Amino acid sequence: FGDPTFDYENALAQTTGRIVLRLADADVLPFEFGDFTDTLSQYVEELTKLTDNLRDETAEQNLQIAEHDLEAAADPTQTYVVPAPKAPVPYLNFAPLQNALQRLREGARSFTERMNAVTKNGQSLPPGTQTALDAVFLSLEPALTRPEGLPRRPWYKHFIYAPGFYTGYGVKTLPGVREAIEQRRWTEADAQIRIAADTLGRFADQLNRATAVLARP
Repeated sequence: FGDPTFDYENALAQTTGRIVLRLADADVLPFEFGDFTDTLSQYVEELTKLTDNLRDETAEQNLQIAEHDLEAAADPTQTYVVPAPKAPVPYLNFAPLQNALQRLREGARSFTERMNAVTKNGQSLPPGTQTALDAVFLSLEPALTRPEGLPRRPWYKHFIYAPGFYTGYGVKTLPGVREAIEQRRWTEADAQIRIAADTLGRFADQLNRATAVLARP
């Protein structure tokens, strides 16, 4: 019903096929770490806005409850139960996550500058350097996973992308933090912010290793 002529199916298959061929044929995997960092920054900004919006909505609803606005607007012919006030939304400390992003941004810039320097004028990497770089690249994606997994579903190990706890196939970005906020688990949200920051820090460490490989004589 969503794609009766399979146009989107074909486009997705073609896009995926081209990506696979591009990665398979590349001397060096064409990762754009600056773009990845920019995307992560958008995810963090979404989390701060989510928290701010939830705080405003909670304050507004609590005010309506206190002033009996909901009762006044209810249908008098129907039974209406006024919801209980909700606890105010605290101000979460996103600084660890923002600091980790800045570190990753600097690492991405250093890697790009070094890569451009060693491959200028169409030069190829020496075989030994290329092999060592590939080995580091293999550690990048696993650095975004953690053995303990996400809260209440430890079988999901990736801390940047995961299916939503309630949305099934719908993806959640920075799921540990996002779902803790959505479920108003503030202590857990604080802990997940620190865990996500540590995860990005480990990714930055691996990226710095890749830059060091390129810096070898």
